[in-house]
Amino acid sequence: MEALRTLRLAAVNIDGVLLNDSFSPVLHRLVLKYGGTYSRELEQRLFSQPRLAAARVLLEETGAGVSEREAIADYFAERERYLRTHPVHTLDGAEELVHRLRALGLDVVCYGGLDEDHFRRHLGAWEQLFTAPRYICTDAVRPGIREIVQDHFGLDYHQVLFIDDVARFAGHAKELDVPFVGHPSTFEHGFQPELMRELGVRHLVDGLAEIDEQLLRTVDREAGLGTVWQAAGSLTGVSEAAR
Repeated sequence: MEALRTLRLAAVNIDGVLLNDSFSPVLHRLVLKYGGTYSRELEQRLFSQPRLAAARVLLEETGAGVSEREAIADYFAERERYLRTHPVHTLDGAEELVHRLRALGLDVVCYGGLDEDHFRRHLGAWEQLFTAPRYICTDAVRPGIREIVQDHFGLDYHQVLFIDDVARFAGHAKELDVPFVGHPSTFEHGFQPELMRELGVRHLVDGLAEIDEQLLRTVDREAGLGTVWQAAGSLTGVSEAAR
């Protein structure tokens, strides 16, 4: 398989892309437990935030009489209860996606808000498929795009493809003109698909098998042209052949 021309690295979110989304339903439960209303505005403010910042927003919106640290502890306690009946599992096509990215000549790194133990517990068997450091915890550096692209790999923004499930993260990628594929959660009470569409995410997939060689080569061409975030009608000066 011929290697891609522009992209050098694929950074793949762990929860919601390689693993099932266990964040949205737990957060939904906690908001209701605190007497709040789970809205698209609240979801947008909470997702892809450092833990303390998310806890602060949660308490502002719900008026729950606990501290930020207590709210974080409550979240993880609620998560443990949720996982007893909804265990973490890899999503269909996850391993095939990582192999496909590697076959196209890309380094692959995984990232997310939980610590490295989470990666090792659920994806440790695939560790050899990822490029060192293999997993990057971004809780303290949200969204973590600069840290992954520049600090860890010394690349330019247009050379790294991010695959993520959160619209807030997509917004940061758009600001930096970073190649992006969205895999929003299908959680029944969530709003990520519509938020991504409103943001202008052009490459949205329902399943990981849709991130196929053809899509990846399309994104690679767009990354080289700087058009990943431009609608087809606005690609002035770009020939049809180049597209």
